[in-house]
Amino acid sequence: MLVIIPAYNESESILSTVHDVSSLGYDYVVINDGSRDDTLEICRANGINVVDLPQNLGIGGAVQCGHKYAKQHGYDIDIQVDGDGQHDPTFIPKLVEQVVGGHDLAIGSRFVSDQEGFKSTFMRRVGIVWLSKCLLLLTGSRITDPTSGFRACGPNAISLFCESYPVDYPEPESIAAAVHRGLSVAEVPVSMRERQGGSSSIGGLSSVYYMIKVTLAIMIVSLGSRKG
Repeated sequence: MLVIIPAYNESESILSTVHDVSSLGYDYVVINDGSRDDTLEICRANGINVVDLPQNLGIGGAVQCGHKYAKQHGYDIDIQVDGDGQHDPTFIPKLVEQVVGGHDLAIGSRFVSDQEGFKSTFMRRVGIVWLSKCLLLLTGSRITDPTSGFRACGPNAISLFCESYPVDYPEPESIAAAVHRGLSVAEVPVSMRERQGGSSSIGGLSSVYYMIKVTLAIMIVSLGSRKG
């Protein structure tokens, strides 16, 4: 079992994130996605297991690199924990339990039950509800937190995502792809924290682009799978 930690300009939080993961005894790899700050230097100075991408590939490219690392090194389950400190690694066993129980992809959801913790901003929640409804309409799967990057993958999902993974804003689109390839997807109630450093890539006009791009991507994946 491997924890994948994608990181782009996460110098403020990467040490605490890695500590939270490694202190629980998990193998991990940090994927430094061409950070322009001191993320890589901090990792190397502290003996952190890091793969350094020579340029910024975006979150999708970084996560796919992590899946390929997991497959190459013989891990049959991997778990994505973002480098900004939002994800609480103590919930990892609940995600893994769903994969061991037969699901291919387990998603940590802030909304599947009345979990305490950070729920995101109002406008982000509006977008989450919209994408959730799109996934339900186009895939038949009810996913309450489709933008969550806190997720565990079994062998089938790892193989699929090594083969193909969306480049930017990948979470909702990758769910659609998994469902249409016949993979089983489950949600697990988790609590999340506010990011411990850095800033989100989604804000202002980029949030409008995000919603349009992801909605169209889900539609394309869904229509393409029906034609196939």
